[in-house]
Amino acid sequence: MRVVVTGSAGHLGEALVRSWTSSPDEPSADEGETHDAIGLDVLASRFTGYVGSVQDRGLLDRCFDGADVVVHAATLHKPHIDSHSEQDFLDTNVAGTLTVLEAARGAGAAVVFISTTSAFGAVLRTRPDEPARWVTEDLRPVPRNIYGVTKVAAEDLCELHHRQFGLPCLVLRTSRFFPEMDDDPALSTAYDGLNLKVNELLYRRVDLADAVQAVECAVARVRDLGFGRYIISATTPFSRHDVEALGRDAPAVVKSYFTDFAPEYDRRGWTMLPRLDRVYDNARARTELGWAPRLDFREALDRLKRDDDPFSSLTRLVGSKGYHRTSVGERG
Repeated sequence: MRVVVTGSAGHLGEALVRSWTSSPDEPSADEGETHDAIGLDVLASRFTGYVGSVQDRGLLDRCFDGADVVVHAATLHKPHIDSHSEQDFLDTNVAGTLTVLEAARGAGAAVVFISTTSAFGAVLRTRPDEPARWVTEDLRPVPRNIYGVTKVAAEDLCELHHRQFGLPCLVLRTSRFFPEMDDDPALSTAYDGLNLKVNELLYRRVDLADAVQAVECAVARVRDLGFGRYIISATTPFSRHDVEALGRDAPAVVKSYFTDFAPEYDRRGWTMLPRLDRVYDNARARTELGWAPRLDFREALDRLKRDDDPFSSLTRLVGSKGYHRTSVGERG
């Protein structure tokens, strides 16, 4: 299968091209499918075959020629809000997505659009006296910033092109998979970076290798499913019945599920978050896509007890990207 990945210089984009095109002398370090994959990005990289913008229709027509599926991961991210204008976000995330959809239709290719759980926006925030929010794909987004506005608009363009033109298109709302420090200064100051990321596996993070597998499942199922939105996050151990307690005392709830978590956290000098404001439910993606994520809080805790890295080798290979601050572009 020929797959084009936009945003191939970014975290997920590189991980996809790296995983799908790995050679015997440079393995991807994680099992996965092999595709005839090529990357496109405004930034040159080892995993970018076409350098240019997703707003360039002529380039997309050349790049998409013969493609079976386009994985559209190119985007301006939330950190770019400090360095890019609202018009930049509209041009890249909305107009760029429209150009990708039109070019994919012209090439006869299906589309897997990489969105974000940040699209849910303000509905994710709860007050200290409220229960945690149980988040499914049926929750209506209320964007908090231009990033969220443009990602929701791009999702709607995907759905519109499916309804009007029959374009097979799946939307994956991915939770956090990047290794950078949290953009909330209070959290990044209060918690060791790895401590916070392991905590997030309970409710708002996915390992990069599992995100790659989710995209693989979407690539395989997109023509059968036609259209759908899916939350891509590590499988939470919690249920809807836990939301009241999670909003008051998350450590107590975690301890009720994992009796060995407190000793391991004490050994490392780590801390559990005092409360959770939301929990992402990935049940629809597991059921409809056939996605089977491997790394959850239980797996990470077991690895920590063995003094192993709690995250995948693919996460280490791709590493930290940071975000460019001076030029308009797309990153996966």
